[in-house]
Amino acid sequence: MKKHFLTGTAITAAALLALTACSGLGSADDASGLDNGDKSDLTVAVFNGWPEGEAASYLWKHVLEEKGYDVEFEYADAGPVFTGLSTADYDIAFDGWLPTTHQTYMEQYGDSLVDLGAWNDEASLTIAVNADAPVDSLEDLAANADLFGNQLIGIEPGAGLTEQTQNAVIPGYGLEGMDYITSSTPAMLAELTAAMDAGDNVAVTLWRPHWAYDEFDLKDLADPKGALGTAESIHSIGSADFETDFPTLAGWVKDFSLDSEHLYSLENVMFNSGADSDDYDEIVATWADENKDYVDTLTS
Repeated sequence: MKKHFLTGTAITAAALLALTACSGLGSADDASGLDNGDKSDLTVAVFNGWPEGEAASYLWKHVLEEKGYDVEFEYADAGPVFTGLSTADYDIAFDGWLPTTHQTYMEQYGDSLVDLGAWNDEASLTIAVNADAPVDSLEDLAANADLFGNQLIGIEPGAGLTEQTQNAVIPGYGLEGMDYITSSTPAMLAELTAAMDAGDNVAVTLWRPHWAYDEFDLKDLADPKGALGTAESIHSIGSADFETDFPTLAGWVKDFSLDSEHLYSLENVMFNSGADSDDYDEIVATWADENKDYVDTLTS
């Protein structure tokens, strides 16, 4: 039998490897773990253009980074976010609207996701117009489409609100004659801002809670057929292994609650102060200091 001999350098390397394997020192899991049993690296998926989810994500980023987590954001539309959660490319998202808006994604990915509970139960999808518009319901909109330039301004094509509008609102209220324009939430808000500044009528797909209701004088069109669904809750959605990888954080998230009063306050300083996204960390840190009694409850 052929014998193998190691040089002194090789022996040293082999011994170190053996020692590492036996002791667990330097292992990837230990190196990336926190004392509370959680992994330290956390990837948060953030929906493009949905301010309530972005606000909640930045709030948790601030809280967790102070506790030693390394938090990374990945921005995407709703469909890719749920896909990424199902494949564990993302760890968590704070903007799952249930039981209507994102239910198809929950059904599609089933056991590959975990619902970590609702943090706000005052959410609803809406079609909003300027408060002085000569219509009060979706039934009125079709008959007065010309007063709105025959346009309904939407958001991202992959959003649940877009799907609900296309599949239920438009056919339900005979709005096929209107141009339904979808591109992005910032584009919708730009159209809304321009129309409000000019004093023109405008109809947009929107949702509560949203800072636009504080910024502009708007009204929601009545939806007597319930095409937009009933009131919803905003949920934190994790990857299938989230509770195993982040047992402590999972407990905090399950207890997480952010009422609309605090949410509007946070959104307003983030999105209505003229600050760029690069400033959000500083803005949220200041807000957290001013709301310390509430923020401290998130990890207590």
